[in-house]
Amino acid sequence: MGAMSVRTPSSEPSEPSEPSKASGAHRAGFACFVGRPNAGKSTLTNALVGQKVAITADQPQTTRHTVRGIVHRPDAQLILVDTPGLHKPRTLLGERLNDVVRTTWAEVDVIGFCLPANEKLGPGDRFIAKELAAIKKTPKIAIVTKTDLVESKALAEQLIAIDQLGRELGFEWAEIVPVSAVAGQQVDLLADLLVPLLPEGPALYPEGDLTDEPEQVMIAELIREAALEGVRDELPHSIAVVVEEMLPREDRPADKPLLDIHAFVYIERPSQKGIIIGPKGQRLKQVGIKSRKQIEALLGTPVFLDLHVKVAKDWQRDPRQLRKLGF
Repeated sequence: MGAMSVRTPSSEPSEPSEPSKASGAHRAGFACFVGRPNAGKSTLTNALVGQKVAITADQPQTTRHTVRGIVHRPDAQLILVDTPGLHKPRTLLGERLNDVVRTTWAEVDVIGFCLPANEKLGPGDRFIAKELAAIKKTPKIAIVTKTDLVESKALAEQLIAIDQLGRELGFEWAEIVPVSAVAGQQVDLLADLLVPLLPEGPALYPEGDLTDEPEQVMIAELIREAALEGVRDELPHSIAVVVEEMLPREDRPADKPLLDIHAFVYIERPSQKGIIIGPKGQRLKQVGIKSRKQIEALLGTPVFLDLHVKVAKDWQRDPRQLRKLGF
């Protein structure tokens, strides 16, 4: 195994943060998590930031927008860019997503490659690792996710396989870190390891910011996540959501504000309308109730949510509609 650097739970906690302490300078920069769909990237972003900013779902291909989560620390500001999963494109949307991914990789200060502990390395992982090998300058950390799902022997085998994968492709991981975002294991350690790889400099965002994603886009993502629940098999990625307008309700007393949000749920075919709306409108009503609660938690204000379902025929293959829907 040679000089493989793996940070296991038994590592001294003081060890990783030394580089940034030694220089004493504040660091700020961008990191992005990559990995095949459903490798735990969004969950990890949320665990590091401490608030739900990226859409998490058990269905691949749900993160479409670049959502930045911001980790504020006394010694550093780590800005996380969450890109869509890289995959072999089948549609115009797929090709656009892949372009977004490669551009992002070239611009960040460090890349974290997420590989689930509970799944053997597959062709998808090799495809991404090969793409990563082509990006020479950016340091790469291998993050072994979902460690709460495996025994220590299986984890050790996965760590060795990941180390070898880097060697086969002619590069060395800056670190290999096992984490469980769900169980909260080694998440802080990961932040400690990412920080020294950032350039020195002042904070790039104000202290209170958790994401620079426009609120309307985050709200659309929350609605979309609620709309996908229960219909993933039938409409895995035929759903897009656009927030048309957000207006404070007039004539409300200052201590009882209400925000009116009007949003459209777009699907590709008329036959999908019934699936989304459900018998007697019950499904759409549930989508509204669930997403409204999450939007209120995000904005900290009561919300009236007005949802309508519209058909945008074959929007994933139509450049004009992709633009209209924000891609």
